Amino acid sequence: MCGIVGYAGRRGAQPILLECLKRLEYRGYDSAGVAIVGQGLQLFKSKGEIAVLESMMPQMAGTAGIAHTRWATQGKPTTENAHPLADCSNGLAVVHNGIISNFMQLREGLLKDGHKFSSDTDTEVFAHLVEAELQGDLSSAVAKALKKVEGTYAFAVVSGDREEIVAARMESPLVVGLGDGENFLASDVTALLKYTNRMVYLQDGEVASITKDSLKIIDANGQAVQREPQKITWSLEDAEKGGYPHFMLKEIFEQPDAIHDSLLGRIESLEPEPFFQGNNFSSVKIVACGTSYHAGMVGKYIIEELSRIPTTVQISSEYRYSPISRESPLVVLVTQSGETADTLGASREARKRGNKTVGIANVVGSAITREVDHTIFTRAGPEIGVAATKTFVTQLVALYLLAMELGTQNRSMTAQARRAMVTNLRNLPRAVQDVLNQAPLIEALANKYASARDMYFIGRGINYPVALEGALKTKEISYIHGEGFPAGELKHGPLALISTESPVVAVAVRDHTYEKMLGNISEVSARGSPVIAIGFEGDSELPKYVDEAIWIREIPPIFSPVPTIVVLQLWAYYLAKARGCPIDKPRNIAKTVTVE
Repeated sequence: MCGIVGYAGRRGAQPILLECLKRLEYRGYDSAGVAIVGQGLQLFKSKGEIAVLESMMPQMAGTAGIAHTRWATQGKPTTENAHPLADCSNGLAVVHNGIISNFMQLREGLLKDGHKFSSDTDTEVFAHLVEAELQGDLSSAVAKALKKVEGTYAFAVVSGDREEIVAARMESPLVVGLGDGENFLASDVTALLKYTNRMVYLQDGEVASITKDSLKIIDANGQAVQREPQKITWSLEDAEKGGYPHFMLKEIFEQPDAIHDSLLGRIESLEPEPFFQGNNFSSVKIVACGTSYHAGMVGKYIIEELSRIPTTVQISSEYRYSPISRESPLVVLVTQSGETADTLGASREARKRGNKTVGIANVVGSAITREVDHTIFTRAGPEIGVAATKTFVTQLVALYLLAMELGTQNRSMTAQARRAMVTNLRNLPRAVQDVLNQAPLIEALANKYASARDMYFIGRGINYPVALEGALKTKEISYIHGEGFPAGELKHGPLALISTESPVVAVAVRDHTYEKMLGNISEVSARGSPVIAIGFEGDSELPKYVDEAIWIREIPPIFSPVPTIVVLQLWAYYLAKARGCPIDKPRNIAKTVTVE
């Protein structure tokens, strides 16, 4: 979850490294540091955000270097534990994203050999391993050191006597950006878009040597690798705030376009994609983490309704430890970044079990695309805000498309029903825009309830997981304790939490659960809790039961999660704004979880 950048070129490295690093701060902001190769190795780091580092660091001359922004996993977030970390002689420096699982054993051996440690991190072990192997060629020393390491990693290493970066990856992302007389390295393409759109993705087990004029890659067997660069279609403007105060708000307002782009060219044909032809799956299992898991829970309802195929949902970190069933489901792996460690592990386990796999991801070239049999890209564009917004909505779009493919293949969806689905999908951007037009109303309501300590979210059927996602958004950026429940479960315990001080947000659209939902809202209101409801326009009954209402366009209920979650995203955003929270940088959370 840490962010790595590197530069080797003809220009001064320091400002370029800082510029790139700022674009990766969503990956971690506990501490940051820079190592420049110029007059020997110059290293500076500090606890806190990149702005703290930038305000304190001296000018460092040199045209090559590496930098890092940290989300602490091993060792407290201190200046001593900040990256880069150096060897005994301060002759080389290392930055790292991942976890070295055998670092204690390695550290004990290095201490016996006389190495001196200055931090509590697992990363520093690697600096000393490379030091012990270095006899001239840095790439060879890194490759030899890697043979002793167990765990996940993205490493970048520099030595003070050469303008070269050596990088390696195993289950943590690294991409090389190719320029003219200069080359770049980063954990994410968004860091490099100002300088280049030509990217080479490193793969597991590979070691790369990067200079201003060359890129050389060898695989785990020591064989040279030739790989054509991919041209990234995202622009620098896509990764900028564009006049919005926060990335999260910008990305919420980008959702009509993101939905349109995710549908483009995919809904015209009445025939399923080649991957689905001839595959009559008897069941589906969706595997994901966090917000993607909530999208998967919505997907269960979508797939079962449209394709009549039994569907289960499982958290990625639990899937690998679950018993192997007799069934052979289609396993659908949902991950925004395509680099989520637990979901990648689940993908490998699914293939080991002989299952067909489909990945739903936002990043072309990401690791999940190499792990699965078929990929559906969400086309949301870069998402910088830590709290997922447009990527969640486009994951839902991908799940609608998947359900249509499955329903068409097994003939549970007629051509007429598919055409109706297409019409409704095309109308979703307008339904979302209707919600965005109500942002001032939602902000006013959020301001009214922003002092709450606890907040509860309830829904039924397909909108139960939407309630869970609304609670997650609220807790992660406003720091209000938010919990989501199936409304029917209130009487089985959660009602004990309800009071006049705890607002309840209820998703109450007119579907087959509507009458039951009104009863659940009555239970809450009877105990004095203020109720804020989300319902369909024109509903004259709902206002009789609630204190406040936010209206969405009336659409077929199966599509209601899309505009509903946009309401809840704005609700969470304006709660956080009213409370003065760091919206794009919530405490203790980073964007892409690349460690288990």
